[in-house]
Amino acid sequence: MDARTYLTTLRELAAGEAPDAALPMLLLALSQVLVSGARLGAVQDVVPEERFEPDTPDPELAPLREGLANLFEGLDEYADVVDPLTTPELGVGSVSNDLVAVAGALAHGLQHHEAGRPLEALWWWQFSYLSDWGERAAAALRVVQTLLAHVRLDADDEVVSEAEFDALHP
Repeated sequence: MDARTYLTTLRELAAGEAPDAALPMLLLALSQVLVSGARLGAVQDVVPEERFEPDTPDPELAPLREGLANLFEGLDEYADVVDPLTTPELGVGSVSNDLVAVAGALAHGLQHHEAGRPLEALWWWQFSYLSDWGERAAAALRVVQTLLAHVRLDADDEVVSEAEFDALHP
């Protein structure tokens, strides 16, 4: 299940596992969960049998947020368009906050699913995808992809010159 994979990936990265692979792992995890969300967003509205949501305790996400904020230290904040349809106003986003917002919504749906309420889980994932986590995941994906591009493509001029010299003079 994509929600579990996403949550597992975040927990591992927040715990400091595989810091060198963090950006590629996040690129894949965000992309995959966005595909699942897009499928939910594209189908007809899911309507649960009951018109209320049973109370479920929210998962504890503070340690996850702290670990991810440490991972992105110095790179966590980014410029974010508040609403691209209504105003060009810029705000400030946070990659770690975005990642955790997605995690919270996915974990909430998983609680319903694990409690034997799959229709409620689907409703929650669809509703929260359209109202919040889809946008947050897309914003985080853009930042993660941009960071990865900078890491891979921004090369030191001296290193590039040496590589070109070595390639031309074997």
